[in-house]
Amino acid sequence: MTKLGWKSGLALSLGLLGASPLLAQAPTLPPSDTGDTGWIIAASALVLLMTLPGLALFYGGLVRVKSFLSVVLQCASIAALASLVWVGIGYTLAFGQVTNGWIGGGDFLMLSNLGTVRPGTAVPESTFALFQMTFAVITPALMVGAWVERARFPWVLGFCGLWLLIVYAPVAHWVWGGGWLATRFGTLDFAGGLVVHTTAAVSAIVVVLLLGPRKGFPEKPMLPHAPALTMVGAALLWVGWFGFNGGSALGANDNASSAILSTHIAASAAALTWLLAERIAVGKPTSIGWATGAIAGLATITPAAVFVSPGAAMLFGALAALVCYGAIQQIKLRWKVDDSLDVFAVHGVGGILGTLLLAVFISKELGGTGYFGGATMASQLGAQAIGISAVMVWSAVGSAIIALMVSVVFPMRVSEDDELEGLDISAHGERAWDFD
Repeated sequence: MTKLGWKSGLALSLGLLGASPLLAQAPTLPPSDTGDTGWIIAASALVLLMTLPGLALFYGGLVRVKSFLSVVLQCASIAALASLVWVGIGYTLAFGQVTNGWIGGGDFLMLSNLGTVRPGTAVPESTFALFQMTFAVITPALMVGAWVERARFPWVLGFCGLWLLIVYAPVAHWVWGGGWLATRFGTLDFAGGLVVHTTAAVSAIVVVLLLGPRKGFPEKPMLPHAPALTMVGAALLWVGWFGFNGGSALGANDNASSAILSTHIAASAAALTWLLAERIAVGKPTSIGWATGAIAGLATITPAAVFVSPGAAMLFGALAALVCYGAIQQIKLRWKVDDSLDVFAVHGVGGILGTLLLAVFISKELGGTGYFGGATMASQLGAQAIGISAVMVWSAVGSAIIALMVSVVFPMRVSEDDELEGLDISAHGERAWDFD
């Protein structure tokens, strides 16, 4: 081979190698900020920690011992299923090209065409997709707490897989993906008061009404079998929430640290206020009360964490505890609705409360960041109310249709004998604890 021929052959070989499918998976990215990117990757791990093992332990400790593993397995399986659905089609429905403002385009199917910096951020699109995937993981898993000890495992997976596409992804697009709620009305939701907590809680209560209560409810006490596990789970959720809210700033900046500060303050105030409420109402503060109060405060501050002052965050937490505590009494004791682990009373009521309070405490006069685009307190309250109404209606109707549709293939509820035996044995053939 001549010298010229050798060079030409080498150039051709390198050209073919450069065009290979292997290298096509690693395109050259425009400049991104390594600090921001590193923080969002770490925040993604923290949010995943909220589900695995945080939420699994939190819920698992609250149920009776005979159904502990079923709850943990549902949370873990939903996490795996949601991850695959998100990669396949969920991400593009939520954050794909904006066309009509209702649903994203198909440009990111199977997470294809990634590789550019996410608009409005300094992080790669792949990093943003990873972070949002962890939100898509925890949101359907939150619903597990409403139907524990009686929902069939195949139905749970079928329902949650479709729910992610039909309920969650459109709402994420409306609020975070350039959709109609954000652009037309100016609805604000920093980290998920609407997109996460309201969708999951409203959908959960719809499923509860379709399923009916557990056998023996409300006459028979159904006490938590392991409050210690619930405390550990709540603590993991609390820490993970730093990534949930702090990561939603999409950068390692003042917004992230401000959101984390507000998150911690609200949770602290809510946990202590709940203990005080228990001391007055029943005579003793409890570990379950501390855990539930903390989660209520975290859910309530989530939509507003970056918009309000630390002092306002303290008020958010105190109000969250009082309002959510009252909601539990109303739903379970007066209405006799078996929302087993208080998903609606804590996440739904808390998320809605925080979404409305945001419109007031975002005001600069109250220490907030100030209104955007010429909005006023009244107009922002209207925008938040429209967002809440739209999300609640969409979640309720969509969930009812999905639940009934999936039940045609997989019955929703286990048999009475299986329920009495406990789902650990009847559905999975295992026991959580072998004391022999």
